[in-house]
Amino acid sequence: MKPAHISLAVLVAAVWGVNFTVIEIGLGHFPPLLFSALRFLVAAVPAVFFVGRPKVAWKWIVAVGLVLGVAKFGLLFIGMDAGMPAGLSSLVLQVQAVFTAVAAFAFLGERPGRVRLCGMAVALAGVVLAAVDEGTAGPLGAFALVIAAAACWGLSNVLTRKASPPDPLNFMVWVSTVPVLPLLGLSLLTEGPSRDLDALRDLDPQGAGVVVYVAWITTVFGFGAWGWLLHRHPASTVAPFSLLVPVFGMSSAALFLHEGVGPLRWASAALLVGGVALTSRTPRKVQSADVPAPERVGAPA
Repeated sequence: MKPAHISLAVLVAAVWGVNFTVIEIGLGHFPPLLFSALRFLVAAVPAVFFVGRPKVAWKWIVAVGLVLGVAKFGLLFIGMDAGMPAGLSSLVLQVQAVFTAVAAFAFLGERPGRVRLCGMAVALAGVVLAAVDEGTAGPLGAFALVIAAAACWGLSNVLTRKASPPDPLNFMVWVSTVPVLPLLGLSLLTEGPSRDLDALRDLDPQGAGVVVYVAWITTVFGFGAWGWLLHRHPASTVAPFSLLVPVFGMSSAALFLHEGVGPLRWASAALLVGGVALTSRTPRKVQSADVPAPERVGAPA
């Protein structure tokens, strides 16, 4: 990769990692489900008018929109709102690679090899260590919600694999149109109209800024740049840069939110990142153009 392309890959990882800190700040302005709905609304409009028509069947757009947009992001935002730290969320969410491998075996018949099984075991050991660390400092219920979000992400990766979108940005923009109304409906039912209206009425520049960041910077720019890199380099070359996401996530949370990162958390980070790296390896015999890049590489928070 050219130095400029390496810099772009690192920048995208940084954008996705810092996103967790921005989400934490945004949860101080909005109820979690309303915040998630606003994220997808702003990501979809006006981008949906510029990316062209959907290039895959609507059934896949709706399926991924519900699983990824409503379930995964709803659970993630609720978990973080319930007390799951931003830095730890950026780390634990990477266990989606394990859930992706499990879902691919269950629904696609893809048998994980020994290296992947070893990676899954190492990553799960990291999750257990992170749970032990979080159990001494925060609510385990919130931790469980983020694990559930990672499971939904893994399932959405398999659905994306089945959809095989030729244009990841076009696909993500159209997927972003699906969760808006379900999330708004759930917000009205569980968070209440008065709380939602108060949040919108009290919208200030910082609140607007976090919505713009999670929608346009993280989603539109992040997916656009990542897709651009995948069209110019093998996925096996681009994918390792996604392992920098929790590094930037934990670092930005420590810097801006003053979250402590003790030895136990660093140890869990090493196990999780190492395990995900092994789990995400694609066997040589299937590293070909017919394996959709989005499923192999994953996506941001």
